[in-house]
Amino acid sequence: MTHLHRGHVFHISGRPTVEDAAQSLVSIPDGVLAIDDAGTIVYCGEFESLPSDLEGAETHDHRPGFLLPGFVDAHIHFPQTYAGDAYGGGQLLEWLDLCVFPSESRFADPEFAQHAAEAFCSRRIATGTTAAMVFGSAFPHAQDALFSETLKRGLRVVSGRGIQTTGPASAAALITSEEDAIRLTSEEIDKWHASDTGDVNTALIHVAVVPRFSLAVTTRTLKDLGELYDSVRDRGVYFHSHLNENNRPGTGEVATTLAEYEVETYLDTYDGKFLPGSQVGGKSFLGPRAILAHSVHCQDSELARMAETGTSIAHCPTSQQFLGSGTMPWKRTVASGVNIAIGSDFGGGDECLLTRVLGDAFKVHISEAGDDGVSMHPAELLFTGTLAGARALDMENRIGNFDEGKEADFLVIDPAGWPPLAGLVNHGTRSDDPILARDQTLFGLLMAMREPAIAHVYVQGRRVSG
Repeated sequence: MTHLHRGHVFHISGRPTVEDAAQSLVSIPDGVLAIDDAGTIVYCGEFESLPSDLEGAETHDHRPGFLLPGFVDAHIHFPQTYAGDAYGGGQLLEWLDLCVFPSESRFADPEFAQHAAEAFCSRRIATGTTAAMVFGSAFPHAQDALFSETLKRGLRVVSGRGIQTTGPASAAALITSEEDAIRLTSEEIDKWHASDTGDVNTALIHVAVVPRFSLAVTTRTLKDLGELYDSVRDRGVYFHSHLNENNRPGTGEVATTLAEYEVETYLDTYDGKFLPGSQVGGKSFLGPRAILAHSVHCQDSELARMAETGTSIAHCPTSQQFLGSGTMPWKRTVASGVNIAIGSDFGGGDECLLTRVLGDAFKVHISEAGDDGVSMHPAELLFTGTLAGARALDMENRIGNFDEGKEADFLVIDPAGWPPLAGLVNHGTRSDDPILARDQTLFGLLMAMREPAIAHVYVQGRRVSG
């Protein structure tokens, strides 16, 4: 049975880059999504232009609410479900040592991990995150809980166990042998990748190879993981890690990585060139299903290589402020041609709601120095939180906007659920120019939205609930 969802539709149509997002922004004040039994969008357009063969379908009238594509979080940490807002008295490396490693170690308790999986999925639904790249737990039972609960709720996930084969004493519970790192990762792929349908092109559940970052593994780990990844690439397995997050002189993540590996660029360690002098030591992880979080302090050659290989960046402005990591240069990174999706990085970030993270992106980039400062167009914000994320997950043919034939992942936003948003929508000043007025409405919607305004969340046309 076909279902009609009526409301003010906003989405980015087609396959634009972020620079073309404004030209691809679709706004339909009295719009409708028609969704068939398979959860596929068969029509998106004006309600008054609804094809005759769809008239009489069951109608869900969400007016005066809004219909947006489901948000895609390109970087969030499952084992940090209870580590948000953690005070470590320092930047990234100190915070990991004092807050994160001890918190993640608690997932050794299966009951605790199950409780966290339930809370994590409920939080995703509350914030309208229908798809996510999730940095996973080191413990297989915790990953089993995450995948099982995600499937139970009907959400999309790409995740992999966090791999560590070296680290400080505070991470001892998370560290495995070199052999177990490969064995456990291989077992997770075989057990969970596309396990719900058996087909990566239709599955909701996907697995990634996820070393925490280069400082948490050895050259042997990178070599062995590279060989494993090379053997499963054609199965649609993903790669995910961190890159160029903290550049504190001498003692930060970037400087320490370059010194320990004796490489020319941090990216080289993921590109198979992890031996001294950036000599090739193994296979590259880069490609269309690779997402590298942060990428704040990239060299030009690193951005060019990511763009060349189709590797995406998960931009995490909230956590970059929270941990004092700096600001990813927006104009320079966009100009490189690399795809930039948005990531909450919770709990490095202290916010799961992606519109709040997009709000932080707007603030930090308008505040970049001199000519680097840019006022991001609201369509660029919407693109970064939806279609760019779908592209990063190599699922742009399935989700990310309301183009006909795609799977219906969408949100119903009811301004009445959050009175400050209702006030802005109903009484905010609008330009006489209809295009600018449209943009002002979308901007206000994205900036003022809070969780209570997210009335309904749908994945593949099916409503999911917390």
